[in-house]
Amino acid sequence: MINCTLKPSPDASNTGALAQVVADELEKRHGVPVHTVRAVDLDIRPGVSTDMGEGDDWPRVHRALLDSQILIIASPTWAGRPSSVAQRVIERLDALLSETDDEGRPVAYNRVAGVVVTGNEDGAHHVISEINGALADFGFTIPGQAWTYWHLGPGPGPDYLDDERGHDWSAKTGRAMASNLAAAARALAAHPIPAPPG
Repeated sequence: MINCTLKPSPDASNTGALAQVVADELEKRHGVPVHTVRAVDLDIRPGVSTDMGEGDDWPRVHRALLDSQILIIASPTWAGRPSSVAQRVIERLDALLSETDDEGRPVAYNRVAGVVVTGNEDGAHHVISEINGALADFGFTIPGQAWTYWHLGPGPGPDYLDDERGHDWSAKTGRAMASNLAAAARALAAHPIPAPPG
């Protein structure tokens, strides 16, 4: 899970709090260990390569990603769009397009992905579609309802951690997201997508 909040540790992250609901469900109900990275705490250089040189922290995120079957990107909504940190992560994920496994498949094949979004303004569905669209381009499988979000409508308002309204719906949707991701990952492990025809 990559939390793309703009808040560095140890500041509380609204996005991280909702993402933790999904992580808890994956771990406790589905037996899926979850490793979370707060991208803003790392030196993730601009670019579209796996390794941008000395000091670039993306290579270790890349290694963790290749050890995983499920990727979740969690982003706040800013001006109706994914955070700048999420955009940086997506740009670095672009390098996956040129990487293949031993059978000639793009390395994102047979991995599933989903999205968590928070914000005190509308735009969650737009953020979900932008991130999921990019992940599908890279080769990830996006199961149905592989997302959850929280917001209280258009305009300024309280944050997720400051207001309990809507939490039940977001948590229920997050639990469904976890179930769908785990089921799709198991299905792909049993019946992998073959390499594209040459």
